[in-house]
Amino acid sequence: MTAAAMVMATSVAKAESVKTGDYSFIYSYPAEAAAIPQLRARLNAEDKALKGKTARDAAAARRESKNGSFPFRAYETQKTWKVVTSTPRFLSLSSDAYEYTGGAHGNPSSGALVWDKARGVGIDPTQVFTSTAALQRVIAPTYCARLKAERSRRLAPYKDTSDTFSQCPTLKELTLLLGSSNRQRIDRIGLIADPYVAGSYAEGAYEVTLPVTPAILSAVRPAYRAAFAAR
Repeated sequence: MTAAAMVMATSVAKAESVKTGDYSFIYSYPAEAAAIPQLRARLNAEDKALKGKTARDAAAARRESKNGSFPFRAYETQKTWKVVTSTPRFLSLSSDAYEYTGGAHGNPSSGALVWDKARGVGIDPTQVFTSTAALQRVIAPTYCARLKAERSRRLAPYKDTSDTFSQCPTLKELTLLLGSSNRQRIDRIGLIADPYVAGSYAEGAYEVTLPVTPAILSAVRPAYRAAFAAR
């Protein structure tokens, strides 16, 4: 199973789409997020900030193109939030984003956010663990082996011998998703390496899903441990 396959099929509560001569902009989030007032406000604020930045940057690029020797190409920003899982303790979200600022190609990226229902706050998924270093030590052997195998499979037809991305990325370079097979407790984690993190742009993103093992469970903060289950 890939990390993307962990994402649930959910209804969209908000989908904003704007297109002008300078830029196009799309932003959406699911009904599960909209049902939480504080989270809805947070996402609406992000929507407004991203749209404003895209409009300002695109307008500045158009002005510069008039004074320079390069053609203006309309900017593009997209961001879509999806539900990974919803358990009694957490609403786990993932995001797919894309940004184009006039270059050779746009840049896709991933993101994650966990809403702690008990505390009423949004946190980065890494915050449920004692430290990124602790989780890194536990997952590295399995994750790195699976990533290497997948890279070899994708590159085999091209006989690529480059070692530019020979080093396994650290957890800080990855997007961490919290998932559940039963919507009761977190029993799997997803790890997404965006383009240029584990491979070239042409290779795309690399996604690996790992079951929550007793070793991973030991790296969870005591306050969150009851919300997890080892498989």
